[in-house]
Amino acid sequence: MNSIQRKILTMSVIVLSIMVLIWVVLTYYNQKTQEQYNDILQRYLRMNEVTDHSHQTIIALNDYMQKPSALKLSKLDQNKKNMLMAKLQTVTLRNKDNAFTLTSYINMIDSLVASADLTVMFLGQGNAEQSAEKFEEATRIDKYIAETTITLIDKEVRTYDAFYRGIIEQSTELKRLGAWLLSLITIILLLFTYWFSLSITRPIQKLTVAAKELSRGRFDKPIEVHSNDEISFLAKTFDRMRVNINNLISEIQQKAQLESELQQSKLLLKESQLISLQSQINPHFLFNTLDTLSKKAYLDGSEETSDLIASVAGLLRYNLRRLDRAVTLEEELSVALKYIEIQSARFTDRLRFEQEVDESCLQLKLPCLTLQPIIENAVIHAVEPLEDGGSITLRIYEREQRVWVEIEDDGAGMTAEKVNHILMEGGNADGLGHSTGIGFSNVVKRLRLFVGAEDVISIDSEPGCGTKVTIKIPLAGSEG
Repeated sequence: MNSIQRKILTMSVIVLSIMVLIWVVLTYYNQKTQEQYNDILQRYLRMNEVTDHSHQTIIALNDYMQKPSALKLSKLDQNKKNMLMAKLQTVTLRNKDNAFTLTSYINMIDSLVASADLTVMFLGQGNAEQSAEKFEEATRIDKYIAETTITLIDKEVRTYDAFYRGIIEQSTELKRLGAWLLSLITIILLLFTYWFSLSITRPIQKLTVAAKELSRGRFDKPIEVHSNDEISFLAKTFDRMRVNINNLISEIQQKAQLESELQQSKLLLKESQLISLQSQINPHFLFNTLDTLSKKAYLDGSEETSDLIASVAGLLRYNLRRLDRAVTLEEELSVALKYIEIQSARFTDRLRFEQEVDESCLQLKLPCLTLQPIIENAVIHAVEPLEDGGSITLRIYEREQRVWVEIEDDGAGMTAEKVNHILMEGGNADGLGHSTGIGFSNVVKRLRLFVGAEDVISIDSEPGCGTKVTIKIPLAGSEG
């Protein structure tokens, strides 16, 4: 929707743009003319610089011949360098009208520098006569350079005479063009102003007529104003007000129904909170009961039964922790061993468990309930289905600034597709068959979130060759 303010701004921008365009065109032509003037002036100045540097070189050479000194020789060398720099700038002045003369001009500069060098060389050798001859030759070349400079400037004036006349004609054309542009822009602005005023006043007139109809109580006549600014929005608002009067009662009824449903939702929320609190009471009651049974079994002399019940109680206590808290690898290893102890009582010789643990790595931090679900997964899939049971090996060691945790079994293994399904697609995350209700994919997700990397866990497995789960946690993770 275009607002009235935006229309005014648009008109202002158009007017300003036209003014800027005219200014840019005039500035461009003026700048172009000024640059051409500057180029011609620079050509004259460069030619005059050659003559000035030539005279300065002769003066410095004469001073050196009168009374040689290192300072005067340095001044002479500087003047010669200036001559050579002026020569390089003069080369850029070549055109078809001065090509031959400019070539001779450049050669004279080289001859002047060479004569000055020979004058200094003969003077240094004590040959005053030869030195004087070379000085006279340098003086003649200086005069030739001055005369040639005048000749070149004269040619430049004749060459650019047509340019001067063109500038005068161009100035006249610009004045004529400016008058035409001013007339055209005036006509365009008058037409645009008329159209712009109609786009504002015509919708206002229609809205005024519609407001009179509403004041007379005629709510059946729709309000139609074809515009794309605030006036159209105001007309649509009036029309919605007319329609909303008829729908007001039904909206009040719907609002009352929504409030009733909201109250029911609040009651259901409170009920679910009570159920949640009750579900937290039962595990604690079960833990206290197991602890009492463990002590009673120990007093009755059943130490093995007491240890087993204590392991179940410890596992239950650990499972009641919040999963978003980090624990040490030592705590995870302790609860994993309690789980192995429970399963060993169940499977006896069918479960063979080995561990290789570097105790210096046990203070590393990692998410709660990481090792036990993986070991339980190995028990379910590699020990329980087999008549002869199976072996599970746990290794913890440090390598490449990481702590490596490997859990390996000799079970049936799995296909690459299933491994990819577990790691990349989440696998079966419902936790069915696990004592903690935490599935393998849950462990994978929490590990990746904890470390902030995808390669924190990997699975190596083939059908019939067992499975090895590897967890790699950076040592910096021990600070988290």
